[in-house]
Amino acid sequence: MTARVLPLALAVALLVPATTLAQTPAPAPTSPSATVAAPAPVKGTIDVVAERVGPAATVLVGSRVRVRGVVRPYVAGQTVTVRVVQSGRKVLVKQKQVLKSASGKSGTFLVGYAPKDAGALQIKASHLTTPQMSSAVSRAVTVAVLPRAVPQGSSGRKVRMLQERLKALGYVTGEPGSYDGRTTRAVLAFRKQTGMARIASADKPFFLALARGAGAFKVRFPAHGRHIEGDLTHQTLALIGAAGKVERIYPLSSGKPSTPTVLGTFKIYRKDYGTNAKGMVDASYFHNGYAIHGYAEVPTFPASHGCLRVPVPDARSISDWGRHGTIVDVYYR
Repeated sequence: MTARVLPLALAVALLVPATTLAQTPAPAPTSPSATVAAPAPVKGTIDVVAERVGPAATVLVGSRVRVRGVVRPYVAGQTVTVRVVQSGRKVLVKQKQVLKSASGKSGTFLVGYAPKDAGALQIKASHLTTPQMSSAVSRAVTVAVLPRAVPQGSSGRKVRMLQERLKALGYVTGEPGSYDGRTTRAVLAFRKQTGMARIASADKPFFLALARGAGAFKVRFPAHGRHIEGDLTHQTLALIGAAGKVERIYPLSSGKPSTPTVLGTFKIYRKDYGTNAKGMVDASYFHNGYAIHGYAEVPTFPASHGCLRVPVPDARSISDWGRHGTIVDVYYR
C-alpha cells in the first residue's frame, strides 16, 4: 500500500505544538491614511460706485453709466453678478469675472449701462458662495436718470421729475405732473440763474445743467435773516428764510437803463393789495416809489420804470410773504 504524502505546511503544523501557534502574534491591522480637511471659504466684501454721473449722481437718458466694483480680498476664479433695477424692473443682470488689482490684495470688475428711460437706478453686486469664498452683497447705489427734454404743455412722470428737481432748489412749480404756466416760469428762472438762453424750454442743455447740480441761488446776505434778494444780474427774485436758506425763486424784470432800479438794502414800508392805476398788482414798497409788484408784462430783460416786476400770478404770494419791515436787498452780482 502506497503511503500518502502530506503538504509541507500541513506537516509542519502537525509537528509544532498548539501552544506555540497560539503564542504567535497576529499581524497588526493597517490603518487608513488621515484625511486633510478643506479650508473654509474666505469671507469677503463688495463695494460698488457709479462713475460718469457727476456730483449730483444724475445722468440723462442714453448717457452711459459705469459701475466699478472692488472685492476684498482677491480670490482667484471668482465672479460677481451686477443687477440694475429701475422702477421695480430689472433692466440689467450681468456676470463679471473678478480681476486681480495691481496690489493683489483686492479684485475689481467693471460694467457699463446706458439707461433707456427716466427714473432712479438701483445698482447692486453680489457673489454666491463657492468653495473658496463665501457669499457677499454690496450696498445699493442710486443714480437718478433725467429725460433729455420735456415739451411745454406735457404732463406725467417726466414733468414731475422736472418739478421735483426745480422745487428742491427753491423754484416755484405748478400742479404736480403738469407743465403749466407756473412750471414754465420756474424753468425760465432756472435758465436765467444759470446764465442760459432766456427761453422757457426744458431742452437738453437745460437738463444737462440740472443734472450737474447747477441753478442754486447763492444768498448774498444770510445774516439778514428772513429777507428778500433781488439779483439784477440774473433777473431773479429770491425769498430767503430765517435760517438764510432759499425758500422761493421767481423771475423778475428790473428797471431799464433809462430808469434803473435803486441798489442797496431797504425795508418794506407799505403794501398795497389789488391793482392800481399804473397796473401795479399787490405792490410791496421798499424805497420811495420803488416796489416789488406784479405786472402784465415781465420780459426776460430789464424793462420797468425802476420797480421789480414779477408775474401777476405770483404777486400775491410774494406780497403775503413779505411783511412791514422785511429787508429787501437789491444788487448786481
